[in-house]
Amino acid sequence: MPKIKYLTIHCAATPEGRDNSADEVRRWDIARFKQPSYHWVIELDGDMHRHLQDSQRGAHVARANTGNIGICYVGGTETLNAGGKPKDTRTEAQKRSMRTLVRTYMERYPGIIVRGHRDWPGVAKACPSFDVQDWLDAGMPDKEL
Repeated sequence: MPKIKYLTIHCAATPEGRDNSADEVRRWDIARFKQPSYHWVIELDGDMHRHLQDSQRGAHVARANTGNIGICYVGGTETLNAGGKPKDTRTEAQKRSMRTLVRTYMERYPGIIVRGHRDWPGVAKACPSFDVQDWLDAGMPDKEL
């Protein structure tokens, strides 16, 4: 098994409130990359769905997938009428589930580096539509401060 060094948080870039399922996200990724992209997908209600084992390589950060756990939440953009602009659309349930996963991985793999997709060199997108480091520094709250 490759050494796990990173955990990268993503959004599905779906409109706020649209209840896409984890299975839909998985199908989109298989159609595009011939495999699931993420280890976990978090639905609007906070349900967490595992798509890859930690030992399996995802397809979520170009040239940096080995040893990198991918977590994706459904959402990440404003409504379609707003042009699909990036927006932190995480529900409180999604934030709680994300916090649970991040804490679990921090305990399982001490020293793991947690970042947003946009924090990787060469990434020119807003994903995951929030500042992961600010969220971590604030204690991973599930409510607005």
